[in-house]
Amino acid sequence: MLLRQIERFLRQTDMPWTKFGRLAAQDPRFVADLRNGRIPRARTAARVEQFMRNYQETDHAL
Repeated sequence: MLLRQIERFLRQTDMPWTKFGRLAAQDPRFVADLRNGRIPRARTAARVEQFMRNYQETDHAL
């Protein structure tokens, strides 16, 4: 589930959820909306997953 992946990513990187939303989905409320039941489009989910993969592969390695 995407929200679980995001929550794990936030814990591991110590990134605020609003910053994650801005960087990954261009929406600072993205994580809050997911927590409240929002179901992202497949394209948005893929973009967010790609952001997390790329972030971990860069110098921000966990």
